[in-house]
Amino acid sequence: MVAKATAPALKQGFETHLRETEGQITRLERIFDLLGEKAKAVTCPAIDGIIKEANEVAGEIEDKAVLDAALIASAQAVEHYEITRYGTLIAWANQLGRADIAAILKETLDEEYATDDKLTAMATSSVNVKAEAVTA
Repeated sequence: MVAKATAPALKQGFETHLRETEGQITRLERIFDLLGEKAKAVTCPAIDGIIKEANEVAGEIEDKAVLDAALIASAQAVEHYEITRYGTLIAWANQLGRADIAAILKETLDEEYATDDKLTAMATSSVNVKAEAVTA
């Protein structure tokens, strides 16, 4: 999405969140350490599907303003999925008496909500307006 975004603020936002994601991975590794387990990468069919859909939609859009709006919508689909998963993990950690792990997960959940809020603000203040002008 970073490569496809044309609005400078959107491109910057994607780059910033990518760096945040790297910090989130570090937090997850810390959680696995607390659990005495080894972290390993796995694929997520749901996220893979959302990304596949985003790429297909992006490939069909020629106008840059409309493309940016579609990228935001796709990014928010990813964020919303992540929000549901982190919320569930926090609930499970609390249920298991692992407030330490819940607190670490909450840091990531807060970042995901903040990213979603930034994407909404960007969409409603400028990107969607530009896309609408093209399609009107």
